[in-house]
Amino acid sequence: MSLEAVDKPLASQTDAPVVTFIIPVRHQDNAKDWPALVGRLMQTVQSIANQTHASWRGLIVANVGAQIPALPQGFEVVRVTFPPNQLHDLGAGDKEAMYDAFRWDKGRRVLSGMIAAGQTGYFMIVDDDDFVSRDITAHAASNFGANGWTIQNGYIWSEGGRLAYLHSHFATFCGTSHVIRSDLYEVPAAVAAGSEDYVKTMLGSHVRIEAILAAKGSPLQPLPFPGAIYRVGHAGAHSKSRGMVRNFVVNKKTLKSPGLLLNNVSKLRFVSKGMADAFGMSL
Repeated sequence: MSLEAVDKPLASQTDAPVVTFIIPVRHQDNAKDWPALVGRLMQTVQSIANQTHASWRGLIVANVGAQIPALPQGFEVVRVTFPPNQLHDLGAGDKEAMYDAFRWDKGRRVLSGMIAAGQTGYFMIVDDDDFVSRDITAHAASNFGANGWTIQNGYIWSEGGRLAYLHSHFATFCGTSHVIRSDLYEVPAAVAAGSEDYVKTMLGSHVRIEAILAAKGSPLQPLPFPGAIYRVGHAGAHSKSRGMVRNFVVNKKTLKSPGLLLNNVSKLRFVSKGMADAFGMSL
């Protein structure tokens, strides 16, 4: 089902879900390979649909005209008309300006999804190429009313690889890193009512929100299990991330420190059927 983005909840909403997963998708003109992006997006969708608890909803926020395949039950598309991000690619030039433009573009898309979602217990913002644990909704349901959780432990994975790296500071690297009680976002009634600072820091970036909520007296707790898989090293990655091994295991820093290298190697995990099942991955 596809709905035009409006500043009101989805007309199809009935009972409020425990968790609403929001996947912001870049403008199709910003995708070098739209079919490849959609292929990864559908894997992310399947990962969310793998939830062991039934009280969830998935919202994909995409531009009018962006081709999205048929989606499993529980998913809807929120359509927006934001223009392409002219500073999308992280290439030569002012890198901070590019990051700032990315935060603004992503944040408005996330806000559109949150407004469309209406009543929900928690929001989880999910990047369109990552995987989430099947136990996210069940954990939120069992601890309903808590402020939310930070994914401290998560996996870094290069597309197609058979090894994953268990990172203990996962939320510092990956945007798919928080499950937050919906009222703590203080979602405005309309996209235009969200200040630029709010859109960029609360919704367009995952870096500051934990500290912001803690300062307001609403600290997040660490999720007690690995909560997501951050896919790196593919051509469509906005971060231009290198492969998992080169970026997190063997690099200039670790080559100068055998102890650190050994520690990193000890965090490598085989992508087993059990891990794949836990994150809705297809081996």
